[in-house]
Amino acid sequence: MRTLFISDLHLEESRPDITEALLGFLKKEAAGAEALYILGDFFEAWIGDDERTPLQDQVADALRALSAKGTRLYLMHGNRDFLIGEDYCQRVGATLLDDPTVIDLYGTPTLLMHGDSLCTLDVEYQKFRSNMRNAQWQQMFLQRPLADRQLVARQLRQISMAKNQGKQESIMDVTPEEVVRVMAEHNVQRLIHGHTHRPAVHDLEVADQPSQRLVLGDWDQALWWIEAQPGQAPELKQRPLAG
Repeated sequence: MRTLFISDLHLEESRPDITEALLGFLKKEAAGAEALYILGDFFEAWIGDDERTPLQDQVADALRALSAKGTRLYLMHGNRDFLIGEDYCQRVGATLLDDPTVIDLYGTPTLLMHGDSLCTLDVEYQKFRSNMRNAQWQQMFLQRPLADRQLVARQLRQISMAKNQGKQESIMDVTPEEVVRVMAEHNVQRLIHGHTHRPAVHDLEVADQPSQRLVLGDWDQALWWIEAQPGQAPELKQRPLAG
């Protein structure tokens, strides 16, 4: 029995190496797994389930093949692909998770998040996030023609990159106090998230109890995943992108 967690692949046409790495991961590491959790930013951009690119079709087919063999799939929104909807999830055989979600990971309550909501020092981003997650805005955006949405997505990406270049690194990382607060709110001693692209296992205390925060890495240079098995502590793993 194994459960796997990945995030921050940022799949896009300009990085076929990451797509190939994912396809290999699904056939190798994920083969026979009980469940695979994808904790956001699976795609670099997502402008609606009605868009069907060759990349999206290729990835959907691979996920569906894994799901058909008995591996349960779970998707969580990230800050790049928060418009993934139920249509896509049904297409690939996945369940869409709320952010945050608590699961029972082999007897240990474990909090799953994408991680961007933990970066509370980035006030500007948090305002942007709140606006983008507004259901009314999303409904209006998804009603626009596909070409319009593609243009807006490119513009937002350019704006985001320009703003991030001028921000301090500490602002774009999680706020430690917010981590403790959220874990205490959900009464857990384990948190798994992505977003920050800073893979690590952090020991901390929550409600005077020893706790852990496991951070997934992005797939720019290497594959990062977390593997959990019954009776063992979850393990953060990696291998080279071209391996």
